[in-house]
Amino acid sequence: METTSRVGAQGAPLTPSTSTAEGVPAARRTVDGYLRAPFPWYGLDDAFTGPRWLMQVGTAADGTVQHGSTGHGEEPSIRPATDETQEKERFAVVVTVASSPVRRSGDGTGVLEATSVSSAAWLAGSGLLSATWPAHLDHSLRDDWLDQQTETAFELADDLSGPAWSQLSLPVDGVPTPFHYRESEFGWVLAGAGEDGVILGAYGRGMSAYGLGFSVVKDITTYDQGQ
Repeated sequence: METTSRVGAQGAPLTPSTSTAEGVPAARRTVDGYLRAPFPWYGLDDAFTGPRWLMQVGTAADGTVQHGSTGHGEEPSIRPATDETQEKERFAVVVTVASSPVRRSGDGTGVLEATSVSSAAWLAGSGLLSATWPAHLDHSLRDDWLDQQTETAFELADDLSGPAWSQLSLPVDGVPTPFHYRESEFGWVLAGAGEDGVILGAYGRGMSAYGLGFSVVKDITTYDQGQ
């Protein structure tokens, strides 16, 4: 997939969110990165009245913000608890990706890859895995499980016309918008083209994707930073 390389190449490709062993996403708890983004952030629209929280942003080698996520509902815990506990969690995460062509990095050290709907699908798919890994796995097995499932998520994101995906229309700023949608035992993932020069992805569990709507976040500082 030319738009969603996962290796740490010279061009600083898109990378998914990472988490600490305690289940707290690394590099979160701050709104600063969101404020540096040259594009608008998206979240669930006003029909959602539950908790909202920040996650993290992804940057290029030159510090340019490329993507980020906003959370809604119950913050998923990836601590080894019980499968029953995880199944009761209800959350939806919206991924905003800057839409951009292949270009030189700002510091002149490499080439930044183009982004596409597949980019959003990959980030959403890997994000779902990091939030819902089976509770019965110990840490010695978790890495192998994540490697295997992440490879599958990447292959699925690279084949949005394949049988794993269906079409779903959801409102974006009130306008019906087509999304690629798939479900798995871990939750659901969707991705589609947005407005304002961004691409949208989302993932969740315990909340149906069919009733969701997305809109521009008017003030990102209003999201609870979990402090």
